[in-house]
Amino acid sequence: MPSPKRKYSAVERELIRTLTLACETAKSEIVGFQWLTHDVDFERFPQSLRVTWMFDSEASRARALASPDKARMLELTQAAFDEVGISVSSIATHVAFSVE
Repeated sequence: MPSPKRKYSAVERELIRTLTLACETAKSEIVGFQWLTHDVDFERFPQSLRVTWMFDSEASRARALASPDKARMLELTQAAFDEVGISVSSIATHVAFSVE
């Protein structure tokens, strides 16, 4: 039986592709946003999937979270998941916001 990582390697590649598009979109729209990353434990996929949006400062992060930018980041993350076929009950539980 293949390992979970091997089983999900195609999903991982597609997720990286769709999250890269989300990242590039957000860079042009959200002040202070720098990059994003994701982490997943394939033994607990998709529940363990987490996307972290990184900002250049705490002020930028706070400003984004207090504005429509937060909804936009959730929307971009959901669109990336949808494109890959990853179904989650609440996108907000799979997203974090941090500072470099």
